[in-house]
Amino acid sequence: MNSTRRRCLRLLATGPALALAGPLIAAGGRRIERVGLQLFTVRELMAKDAAATLAAVAGVGYAEVETAGTGSLTPARFADALGSAGLTAPSAHVPLERMAQQPDAVLEEADIIGYGYLVMPWLPPEQRTPAGYGLVIDTLNRFGERCAAAGIQLCYHNHDFEFTRLGNDIPYQLLLTECDPTLVRFELDLYWAAQAGVSAAAMLTADPARFPLCHVKDRSPGGEMMDVGQGTLDFPALFAAGTGLKHYFVEHDQPADAMASIRTSYRAVSAMRF
Repeated sequence: MNSTRRRCLRLLATGPALALAGPLIAAGGRRIERVGLQLFTVRELMAKDAAATLAAVAGVGYAEVETAGTGSLTPARFADALGSAGLTAPSAHVPLERMAQQPDAVLEEADIIGYGYLVMPWLPPEQRTPAGYGLVIDTLNRFGERCAAAGIQLCYHNHDFEFTRLGNDIPYQLLLTECDPTLVRFELDLYWAAQAGVSAAAMLTADPARFPLCHVKDRSPGGEMMDVGQGTLDFPALFAAGTGLKHYFVEHDQPADAMASIRTSYRAVSAMRF
């Protein structure tokens, strides 16, 4: 067993995530200078008027966004709307199928909008098989080469299902060990890691460079997704552990009121020190 696999086994066997209740403002001097938002949170508003939604997001205080599509706008018009709102989009969620079948179009869009990261966001249930994960790993390694040549970092975004044993393997461990570490890095979703009962802090500490991005969303004691600051995750401790983190994207998958949700989360994240 190589050292990378041993390290992955250790960090995935650390037990429940560091999701203990604690103060959201810790005794530290660092803060997140540019708070980001995953636009999936405001997807219904984006579908109605993407440019107005970007302006509203900027008005809350967000400095950057991660896309989940560009609403009804073409990449060029979306780039213009970003500029008008004073936002940047360092990252995009892109389905695996587009990476495999439309790599040129994906990279062209990245060039137009200015993405530095492309992220695989989701794997459908029917593909969560040994063969399915093998295809994911092969596609990410191959597309990762194309991304690297274009100056873009490819990443994988987790939910909780990747941490459930599949036969003799844990899929997330396979992704960590079988994906080329220079070509494929990871966007760690802090809520879903806690939901899976693994230690996000241990992963971030074990291999900081592998985790340049994270999703910031809170969790109730019962496991419900919550706005940041309303749940139990100790974000200052997690951010302090993530010395390789470069971008932090607030997200809520099913907010009752999207704009109210992103305002609450922004206030919490912008006040944190770690």
